[in-house]
Amino acid sequence: MIRVLLADDQLLVRAGFRALLDAQPDIEVAGEAADGAEAVRLVRELRPDTVLMDIRMPKQDGLAATRAITGDPALSEVKVVMLTTFELDEYVFEAIRSGASGFLVKDTEPDELLRAVRAVVDGDALLSPGVTRRLIAEFAARSKEPAAATLLDGLTEREREVMALVGIGLSNEEIARRLVVSPLTAKTHVSRAMVKLGARDRAQLVVLAYESGLVRPGWLG
Repeated sequence: MIRVLLADDQLLVRAGFRALLDAQPDIEVAGEAADGAEAVRLVRELRPDTVLMDIRMPKQDGLAATRAITGDPALSEVKVVMLTTFELDEYVFEAIRSGASGFLVKDTEPDELLRAVRAVVDGDALLSPGVTRRLIAEFAARSKEPAAATLLDGLTEREREVMALVGIGLSNEEIARRLVVSPLTAKTHVSRAMVKLGARDRAQLVVLAYESGLVRPGWLG
């Protein structure tokens, strides 16, 4: 059973998500929070699998709450998905950098929301390729000189190659076609790179790919 915490200051939004999620045989809503501080408290108390976190909330916003959750080693298994009104929200970049596993617009289709909840718990890519590439373009626009690439020293050449492809926004299936391997093999390489680098999820690999200099601005395909 996938346990979800809803964090949004709008009661009607939470009610809509709860009705949809609780109707699924494999998903249950573990709790609800109306602000970021309450969300952090409930995450520590309830240990849900994932949090659907609104960016803008009173008392403590979703970004600060996300940093509190992802920065706590005891909550390393909890995935945070940011909720936003606009797909290109100015805070999305900072949300991913803060440790969020991805983001969804609030008016996303019900089937897409359910797919996203299941995908993020499984550790799969949550952002669509188009959204990922726009996010990467934002990383490229804001990127500074890359840090020393020593953090990649523990990766094999194939893992570096796969990480670079993740960094330019390719899905496991696209990576498999590019490298002429099975999707399962591609996913295994991605997973091993995540473990070695201590990345929470695929979104964090994109951050590390840029910050290490493995991927540079202008490499978008």
